[in-house]
Amino acid sequence: MTLFDVYPLYDINIVKGKGCTVWDANGTEYLDLYGGHAVISIGHAHPHYVEMVSKQVATLGFYSNSVVNELQQQVAERLGKLSGYDDYQLFLINSGAEANENALKLASFHNGRTRVISFDKAFHGRTSLAVEATQNPAIIAPVNANGHVTYLPLNDIEAMRLELGKGDVCAVIIEGIQGVGGIRIPTTEFMRALRQACTETGTILIVDEIQSGYGRSGKFFAHQYADIRPDLITVAKGIGNGFPMGAVLISPMFEPVYGQLGTTFGGNHLACAAALAVMDVIEQEQLVANARDVGEYLLAELRRLPRIKEVRGRGLMIGMEFDRPVKELRARLIHDEHVFTGASGTNVIRLLPPLCLSLKEADRFLERFNDLIANK
Repeated sequence: MTLFDVYPLYDINIVKGKGCTVWDANGTEYLDLYGGHAVISIGHAHPHYVEMVSKQVATLGFYSNSVVNELQQQVAERLGKLSGYDDYQLFLINSGAEANENALKLASFHNGRTRVISFDKAFHGRTSLAVEATQNPAIIAPVNANGHVTYLPLNDIEAMRLELGKGDVCAVIIEGIQGVGGIRIPTTEFMRALRQACTETGTILIVDEIQSGYGRSGKFFAHQYADIRPDLITVAKGIGNGFPMGAVLISPMFEPVYGQLGTTFGGNHLACAAALAVMDVIEQEQLVANARDVGEYLLAELRRLPRIKEVRGRGLMIGMEFDRPVKELRARLIHDEHVFTGASGTNVIRLLPPLCLSLKEADRFLERFNDLIANK
């Protein structure tokens, strides 16, 4: 059997990591400014994380969700306090895709509707969309047998209000900051208007914080810059620092019903130990503030560099847009400068480092990156 070859791989075998640094099988050291699609939130092989996960593995890695798991309640209580949503409920699952799927289920159960609003360049529904919504401000693509998704331009208040005013929209799902969309940020004005329109029309507001959450933006959730409260918040990626885990934060407006949702592995003992360790480190090492401070420094310094068309982002979620494809530039960063980054589309370099990135490490990246683009 061979691997299903659906994305290109760099011929580098990473075998060890510590903090924001990884090493390959040949002993070559790399600065990791991508963290596996924003998965590594507290750094590679953090000693507290290793200790808690190892202890849980030696005790009990997993048992059925049909029995009491006190670790789940601990995760709920800690996450509520850390995020500012202690009055919400928590449903634990395995991934971001599962989190969004369950959020959409809850929304449809609540108001009985099926149509969903998303936004151009969003992650959601990419498999069903052949044409970018920027070419048509209201593209409709199939989601399932009973409903469809309408794609609107991001930050277009008039288009959003027009669609919600039709009264048949089940939910709006929007990212706190678009990741694969090129690090595009919903404006405060748009987010507040969206919250108001959803309330007025009985539409459920789902904010996807899978990539932008858990402190990455410099606040615990990116939507908190707009001072709004969604009905449902989806999280994953950094929640387990590499251990597969996802969750939905659920407003008190939803009443749980037995059999409404289900999961096999969600909230297992090992996943909860990983999640608790992540929250311990985020709180003790003040990583949300670090993401804000180091991110602001990086954004300011990157905006001074030549040949970058635009720098966008908040905290340690940064996109650098060029007027040309970045495939070669990204490859040279890895092979020549030994820095891992990501990409969004064709022209955007994406930075999603662990939240423990230091100013010294940021300077090391800036020096290497500047040398590369200056000599391009």
